[in-house]
Amino acid sequence: MNWLQSLFSTHSATGSVIIISLIIAVGMGLGKMKVRGVSLGVAFVFFIGILAGHIGLSVDPTVLDYAETFGLSMFVYCLGLHVGPNIFGSLRHEGMALNLWSLCIVVVGTVFALALVPFTGISLPDMVGLLCGATTNTPALGAATQALDILGKPSDSVALATAVTYPLGVVGVILAMMFIRKCFVKPCDLESKPLTDDDHTYIAQFIAMNPAIADKSIVQIAEMTHLKFIISRIWRNGQVIVPVANTVIKMGDSLLVVTSKEDEDTMVVLFGKQVEKDWNGEQIDWNAIDSNVESRVCVVTRRALNGRHLGQLQLRHTYGVNVSRVLRGDIKLLASDDLRLQYGDRVTVVGRHDAVDNAEHFFGNSVKTLEKPNIGSIFLGIVLGLLLGAIPVNLPGMESPIRLGIAGGPIIMGIIVGALGPRMHFISYTTRSASLMLRSLGLALYLACLGLVAGKDFFATVVRPEGLLWVGIGLLITVVPTIVVGVIALHKHKYDFGTVCGIMCGSMANPMALGYANDTLKGDTASISYASVYPMGMFVRVVIAQLLIMFLAN
Repeated sequence: MNWLQSLFSTHSATGSVIIISLIIAVGMGLGKMKVRGVSLGVAFVFFIGILAGHIGLSVDPTVLDYAETFGLSMFVYCLGLHVGPNIFGSLRHEGMALNLWSLCIVVVGTVFALALVPFTGISLPDMVGLLCGATTNTPALGAATQALDILGKPSDSVALATAVTYPLGVVGVILAMMFIRKCFVKPCDLESKPLTDDDHTYIAQFIAMNPAIADKSIVQIAEMTHLKFIISRIWRNGQVIVPVANTVIKMGDSLLVVTSKEDEDTMVVLFGKQVEKDWNGEQIDWNAIDSNVESRVCVVTRRALNGRHLGQLQLRHTYGVNVSRVLRGDIKLLASDDLRLQYGDRVTVVGRHDAVDNAEHFFGNSVKTLEKPNIGSIFLGIVLGLLLGAIPVNLPGMESPIRLGIAGGPIIMGIIVGALGPRMHFISYTTRSASLMLRSLGLALYLACLGLVAGKDFFATVVRPEGLLWVGIGLLITVVPTIVVGVIALHKHKYDFGTVCGIMCGSMANPMALGYANDTLKGDTASISYASVYPMGMFVRVVIAQLLIMFLAN
């Protein structure tokens, strides 16, 4: 059995893979167990990593650092890529409020930590270390130690304080979410309330009775108003017409119009009369309405169409079809001329059967192509994200520059590519299953390596005289601000619980807690709010850590 023992006792590539894989396998398996209806999910990997480090399992430091960096950068980049298409819409509507709530958690936690200094006798540098660990923010620790080096002061105890409080800092946010859910969350708060409406389209039927539009073409009518709409069908004297831009509207025509819900009343004024019929149900068989007109969903798989404006394609003129709606992920978009198509979009095409066939070939509609994730573009995005995170940013009054780091850079790059990739003709599409797999793999790798590092000295440090005090204070710094601000945000601003969890996890730079939230809650609101507040929260904490050392530790 010496060969088996050597795999765990010597630092080899095979042994490293076995140890990390074993930690992940055991952690994921135990994470499925429920105690009183609660399971930790991927978070359990972290605890198994601590236990493995405590019993003496180890991995070559270079390999460990690589796996941890790779896992975290993959997780946050793919998370940014996933929420990118929705992020700017949420920022326009709720982004400022989300970041203000996140900033409240940061400020309350910082003030609370400073208030504990005179009562506990802990030095300010050590308290900054506790704050960095309690908020799981290693870039902030880096900024603090750099500031101490500039002042010529030792930083070993600061790093040790962070190491001791980091594990419970990770767990503390989960405990805070459990506490809030148990004591303050109503059943209605568990229902996902998207930050932005996922359906930006509304279908209605109108009768042309406004003399102002009589005998005018559709393009002329469109020029009469700033509102956006698509007329997908016209019924005239028992016949159905697939309209094009120069189709003339006659008095008494029955029009099927795709617009937005908020413009419904204005459309009544424009066209004349609305038919009382619900066209927005999920069970409507569009092809059964007219035997001569077909409605078909085509998938954009031609790479040349990525980033092209829909109006540039001249589909009405070339193929005699209308595109009424575009489904992007879970969001339904109005197919206006200025809408940029993205690879993987699902477009609803309306027209005669032969015309729709031609349009289908034009879009590609190769579902099989979409089954292959764009691995190359994902790794290119990670490279760009890491380069972005390495850029030094010099702030006035600060001796050393700060950086977004291996977490901040990739998540921002993922958001940029996910939201703006088509404008740069960058194909960022990947399958939902592949995206979830890469996020889960990256987070599990990160937590396994993080646990191994923390477990080596964790228990030895805790039994030191100041160890338990540090752990207790760190847990308070984690739990108190998140619970206080989380409860207020939940009830004052009427956010759903998933959104509040995302704010808490993002403000504390805690991807493991986000993994727990995603495992136990429905919808993507936690991920969206996390991505909205994470960059700013992390940046502010790095600045605060450096400022506290530079101006208060002298």
